[in-house]
Amino acid sequence: MPGAGGVNVEDSCQALCRTLVSQNGLNRETSEISQSVLYTSLMGLLLVADKEKEQLNFGSGRVGLRNVGNTCFLNAVVQCLSHTRGLRDYCLLRSYRQEKYASDEAKLMEAFSQVLSGLWRVDEGEDVVNPQHFYSVFKETVPCFSGYSQQDAQEFLRFLLDRLHTEINRRPTVRRMGREPEQKYVNFRISEEAAAMWKRHLERDDSKIVDLFSGQLRSSLHCSVCSHYSTTFDVFCDLSLPIPKRSSAGGVTLRECLELFSQEENLDRENAPMCERCGKRTQSTKRLSIQRFPQVIVIHLKRFTMSRWSISKSTVCVSFPLTNLDLGPYGPADCGPVLYNLYAICNHSGTVNMGHYTACCSEENGWCFYNDSSVTPVSENQLQSNQAYVLFYQRGHSTGTLRK
Repeated sequence: MPGAGGVNVEDSCQALCRTLVSQNGLNRETSEISQSVLYTSLMGLLLVADKEKEQLNFGSGRVGLRNVGNTCFLNAVVQCLSHTRGLRDYCLLRSYRQEKYASDEAKLMEAFSQVLSGLWRVDEGEDVVNPQHFYSVFKETVPCFSGYSQQDAQEFLRFLLDRLHTEINRRPTVRRMGREPEQKYVNFRISEEAAAMWKRHLERDDSKIVDLFSGQLRSSLHCSVCSHYSTTFDVFCDLSLPIPKRSSAGGVTLRECLELFSQEENLDRENAPMCERCGKRTQSTKRLSIQRFPQVIVIHLKRFTMSRWSISKSTVCVSFPLTNLDLGPYGPADCGPVLYNLYAICNHSGTVNMGHYTACCSEENGWCFYNDSSVTPVSENQLQSNQAYVLFYQRGHSTGTLRK
């Protein structure tokens, strides 16, 4: 196995071993063990270095997806995920084959990766990829998506990420028997308790999906009767934000949605959880905040609301920043700025019953509009509309302390 410049890597490793042995005054018996260990370690490092240097050849990514029967929801979400670089590279390299714990074939991940390979192929002889096989495998995994009726894009995204995670989990599957007992961390600070809960989560659920999309929410509950504070932590893969009520012509900002999401909420006895100190349901207040920030934060704007008799859609225009979205104010008090940059948007046009999904994704040379098989350039000033439904932000450089 020759190295750079014609140097024999094996001879170099052995020479380095001999040098280290002589310099450290090891005896013959120890030196044989040391040479073996060092040689194996160095060869492993060289293989890792080669792997890291492995180059992926990409096409432009400007390839459409065929609509195989009311599948615009699938096409829009897949295009957004296809432009999630960490996930794209992971799929194209098929890295999950070496990482996943289960010996079973990751059928959905293989089908998904095949679609991404088509979207990013260098030879762009065809400008459309057929996702039929991927959709068929997905429907086998999630039967509620069977048939040809229109589905909700955000619901599809949640199911897809969950199933992909299950297939490529680095941890063994643990069958949960009933509800797990809660662990108390009464002597812990909030940050230590959160870290302990996160570590416990990773002991069961650890995958590339978790690396990229998973964050941690903190829910703080204050009992109005005994003034007891309690804190719980939950893992999230997207944030569902309420939209402040405005007229269709009024418009709101994403910051206003975040403020509404994180503002203190009054809970009456019927809707409040059990107070740990009182031992009963009491009037209380609840506040949500982000304890751990994910690499990619998916923001779902809750445009659809369900009443007793029907579902309605909000057509309020929500304006959002393309760069430097600061989520620091919605995290721990000491976290400082936490900045994100937008790279993909899933849009919904039309009504509840007659709707259509499209995507806008950031490219090296600007933005593109993905409408099933059609792909066209789009300017930044065309991204803001009352159709934005799911926003994809990648974490960028942050100047303050960041909880990883």
